[in-house]
Amino acid sequence: MRIQQTLIKILNIDYKTISDYIVERLREYLEESGKSGMILGLSGGIDSSVVAYLVSRATENFYILLMPSNSTPKEDVEDSYDVISNIKAESKFKVINIDGITKNFSDNIDTSDKLIIGNIKARIRMILLYAYAQKFNYLVVGTGDKSELLLGYFTKYGDGGVDILPIGDLYKTQVKELGKMLGVPERIVKKPSSPALWEGQTAEGELGISYDIADAILYLRYEELKSIDDVAKELDISKDVIIKIDKMVKTSQHKRLPPEIFRLSGRAINSDWRYPREWA
Repeated sequence: MRIQQTLIKILNIDYKTISDYIVERLREYLEESGKSGMILGLSGGIDSSVVAYLVSRATENFYILLMPSNSTPKEDVEDSYDVISNIKAESKFKVINIDGITKNFSDNIDTSDKLIIGNIKARIRMILLYAYAQKFNYLVVGTGDKSELLLGYFTKYGDGGVDILPIGDLYKTQVKELGKMLGVPERIVKKPSSPALWEGQTAEGELGISYDIADAILYLRYEELKSIDDVAKELDISKDVIIKIDKMVKTSQHKRLPPEIFRLSGRAINSDWRYPREWA
């Protein structure tokens, strides 16, 4: 089996049914939370655009923040405006340029390291989203997908700091197909994914692998639970690539879990404290 054959298997799902399910779950989660609505950050990329379409179908009470910086491509801002127009959210968004806030942080930390500053940008956006969420009594809706979450390609307490991840069980390649079904503009669906935390950054360039290959490996390793040798044989790729993906998944586990609490009592939170989310 080759990569395209595995991708066909991954992509062969009913996107209309999935869309309807996610929209219904968003409605249920909002009702259970006791909040009044939902807020998300829109970058102009495929993930946040798809989530914006889904949220707009789940509730009329939503708000969008555009938080560009000096590393945000002009096209991304234009694409964000297209999404806002398409979902008729012209009265439900605000643009906040984060360059000044980012400079204050980086000056106080005395750093010009692009990775540190990139993570600062992601966390500034999280702070702004939660401030507006509190102001409106809204939930913060995350935009991460399954590929990013498994690979750890997100900022802890940045874009990973959210209340709910509606597309978190869909691989990047599936999100693109869902976007096509929802009517997301073709330019957004086709453009390379990028968090745009610094100029010229692309997700696939930074990861060193295409999402087509990454998704095929993740699917075979973590859903079909196949060995490294079997995956290498099925996809006809080097074992080194699979080992690299495995390492990314394992070393980013801490980003996907709540902070570790050392058990000192008979019932430690997270280890034993497992009441359902709608417990309240």
